[in-house]
Amino acid sequence: MRRNLVVGNWKMKINQQSAQKLVDGLIDGLPSEDADIAVCPPYLYIPEVSQRLANTTIGLGAQNVATHVEGAYTGEIAAVMLKDFNCKYAIVGHSERRANYADTSQTVAQRFQQAIDADIIPVLAIGELLEEREDGTTFDVVEKQLNAVIDFSGIENFKKAVIAYEPVWAIGTGLTASAEQAQEVHLFIRQLLAEKNQQIAENIQILYGGSVKPQNAVALFAMPDIDGALVGGDSLSADSFLKIYSSFQK
Repeated sequence: MRRNLVVGNWKMKINQQSAQKLVDGLIDGLPSEDADIAVCPPYLYIPEVSQRLANTTIGLGAQNVATHVEGAYTGEIAAVMLKDFNCKYAIVGHSERRANYADTSQTVAQRFQQAIDADIIPVLAIGELLEEREDGTTFDVVEKQLNAVIDFSGIENFKKAVIAYEPVWAIGTGLTASAEQAQEVHLFIRQLLAEKNQQIAENIQILYGGSVKPQNAVALFAMPDIDGALVGGDSLSADSFLKIYSSFQK
């Protein structure tokens, strides 16, 4: 039985004071431990958030991870550094990294492997652009993005990974894939994995991301292959984020 998971991606939309307030609100308001929950602050706030989350059930993640263990890579943060602060998760391949910072299938695969090697769970983000959805190539895009990582890292490493399907056209736009549209792609992803390893396909958590809100979370989470969410804007409010988290129980 797969556990559900909700991950908050704070992006670059928070400061020290609001991060402190947000973490404290999550700790105080967490209703149960029926599902997994994690937050991904900006790198700068990871040490403090790590301290505040100590002895809680809320996991800590990073929004990215370097492609190398160490070296002359100015401005990069290695997975082993994140591990020093008890990071459990690291997002890799987010569409904003792919679009704005030239992440390729190769570098995403390298980031995925660096997380695995440091015993951090990579949250592999994949998804199509609006024109790709309209052209009917969603499945082709998703398959290519997923296979690039499988070919580089191997299917066995997906025992220790999470996948987040995020249609790019729904990220931060207010648009959301319908529960049925999201389920269709989630099922496709699970079937792709099943062709290589049935057990991994059955056990891996596949999250949906793209303007997830309390108003649509219940319908999304009711789908059999949607195991949670990677939440952007609504993860910046403890109340909204916890309402999304609690949607599993409805």
